[in-house]
Amino acid sequence: MRVQRLQGALGAEVSEIDLSALLDDATVAVLRRAWLEHLVLFFRDQVLAPDRLLAFGARFGRVIEYPFLKGLDVYPLVVPVVKLPHETINFGGIWHSDTTYQDEPPSATLLIAREVPPTGGDTLFANQYAAYEGLPADVRREIDGLTWISSSAKADTTRSREDRVRDSGKAGADIELLAEHPVVRTHPETGRRALFVNPAHAVRFGDRSEGESKALLDFLHAHQVKPEFVTRFQWRVGSLAMWDNRCTLHNPVNDYHGHSRVMHRITLAGDRPR
Repeated sequence: MRVQRLQGALGAEVSEIDLSALLDDATVAVLRRAWLEHLVLFFRDQVLAPDRLLAFGARFGRVIEYPFLKGLDVYPLVVPVVKLPHETINFGGIWHSDTTYQDEPPSATLLIAREVPPTGGDTLFANQYAAYEGLPADVRREIDGLTWISSSAKADTTRSREDRVRDSGKAGADIELLAEHPVVRTHPETGRRALFVNPAHAVRFGDRSEGESKALLDFLHAHQVKPEFVTRFQWRVGSLAMWDNRCTLHNPVNDYHGHSRVMHRITLAGDRPR
C-alpha cells in the first residue's frame, strides 16, 4: 500500500490496495492515521459492490442513514447520488459539510463513482484547519466561543435536493431540521481546531439575528474556500473518496449538463461538536 500526498491543501491518494478484501487491523490503522493527517483519502479502480462498500466503511465507524433520501432497496444505508442528463441542478451542489443540521453530524462520508460524465463532475474539498489558522487574530478572537444555527431548509440547499427528493425522498423530507454548533470545533481525534460553519446550512449565529450575522458569515464563507485551502478531485468509475466531515467542506462541481453522474454514498456516525 502506498499513500501519496496530492496537493498542498489536503488529500492523499492510496494505491496498491484492494478495498473489497478483508483488511487486517494493522492496515486499517495505517489508513486511519493517513485519513486524519490528510483529511481526504482517494482510492482508484475499486470494485466495491454495495455490501463491500458497507463492510469497508464499517471498519472506520458505524454506518448511519441519510435523513432525507431512501437508500438502495437491499442496502438502505447506501444512498445513490445521481444527476441525470435532463437535470440541471446537482445534488448538494454548494459548499457544505454533510448534515450539520443534526445534533451529531457524521464523522465521515464515503463516496464511490459508478457512472461519470466524459468530462466535468469533479469535487472540490477545502481544509478547515487551514481556514481557521489563516484567519486574522481579531476574527479568531471574535468567533471563538460563538455558536451557529444550522438548518436543512436554506433555499439553495433544498433546491439541490429537489430532483432526488421527488423520486426517492423519505416521508417527512420537507421537515426542517435545526441544530446549534460551535463555529470553531475541536477535532475529537486530532485535537486541532477547525472552522465548522458552512455556507449551505448556516442561518445565523446563536446569539444574533440573521441580519446581525450576515456580514461575518459572508466573510467566513468567502475565506474558508480560498484557493490555497482547496483540492480538486477528478473522478473515474471505481474512484472512492473518504473525507472527514469534522474538518473539511466539499462542493461537487455542476459542469456536465446532458450527462449522467451516478455515485453511491455512505456516512459514518459522529459525535456532538465541541
